[in-house]
Amino acid sequence: MSDSDQRPPGFDPQRNPAPDLWAAGAPASAPAPAAAPAAASEPGWERAALEGLARSVLAEQRSARRWRIFFRLAWLLLAVAVAWGLFYQSATTPSKSAPHTAVVDIKGEIAAGAEASAELVVAAMRSAFEDEGSLAVVLLINSPGGSPVQAGIINDEITRLKAKYNKPVYAVVEETCASAAYYIAAAADDIYVDKASIVGSIGVLMDGFGFTGTMEKLGIERRLLTAGENKGFLDPFSPQTEKQREYAQAMLDQIHQQFIAVVKAGRGDRLKPTPETFSGLFWTGQQAVELGLADKLGNLDYVAREVVKAEDIIDYTRRDNVAERLVKRFGASIGAGMAKALSSSAPQLR
Repeated sequence: MSDSDQRPPGFDPQRNPAPDLWAAGAPASAPAPAAAPAAASEPGWERAALEGLARSVLAEQRSARRWRIFFRLAWLLLAVAVAWGLFYQSATTPSKSAPHTAVVDIKGEIAAGAEASAELVVAAMRSAFEDEGSLAVVLLINSPGGSPVQAGIINDEITRLKAKYNKPVYAVVEETCASAAYYIAAAADDIYVDKASIVGSIGVLMDGFGFTGTMEKLGIERRLLTAGENKGFLDPFSPQTEKQREYAQAMLDQIHQQFIAVVKAGRGDRLKPTPETFSGLFWTGQQAVELGLADKLGNLDYVAREVVKAEDIIDYTRRDNVAERLVKRFGASIGAGMAKALSSSAPQLR
């Protein structure tokens, strides 16, 4: 029997080919791998990816830098605005206003470069006198003293301004009004104190140190070259001669007499001098009133309300601005300390 006779009826070998038995026994083929990304098939795709990453990093850095610059400028503008505001406040003088009591603070050491320097105090007093609304000027004093030169400048200016503007000047003492501070107060029309204030110390001193004996014990030789017999006068490492001591004492006595003359001229008949008045002693406010060194007990509010009859108080005190304070604190303080050490032998009313 032939193969064709064994096929079922209606079977078409063209449409239904016989299965391949060898292929049926073969293992199923593995699935085709996924197609690679299109970028991977392009040449130089790695370089393009790196360039994109670099551009992204640079953009972030530029953005961070812009923000840093913005914040720095903002802080700088804020600091400038604050400094300008404080400077403007300290530099401008009060405008002409309603009747009031003008106040000028004299606090701390009276010295050049200090807040109680003649430069700042005189400028404040001029502004106070020039204001038509000020009925009187009150010097609010709390100072242990200082330079007789600075005090003398302020004292002279008080006398001049009183005569020019015909306005009274009152000194109001808080804790202390001694030496150079009292030199200034003596020019006031009246001096008001608290019963426990410290007042007086009408005297002059010149202080320093001598290290000659110590240097000899330590075997240290002072090598000082001068041109002029007295150029090394008051040098702490050189011995003081009797002639130099007498010269310094005569200078102090002269300044002391100037101080006494200023006090007598300012206090006049109100002063009740005793052998101790000009000895450099100081007294309480209550004692000062009894000795004629002060007039009455009273504070700033009392003087403004009861004496000046103008309860409104305007402060004309000149103070350093922010920039000046920073310079003094962080830089100039070193130079100031050196200058102070070099000038420590200058006469002082304290």
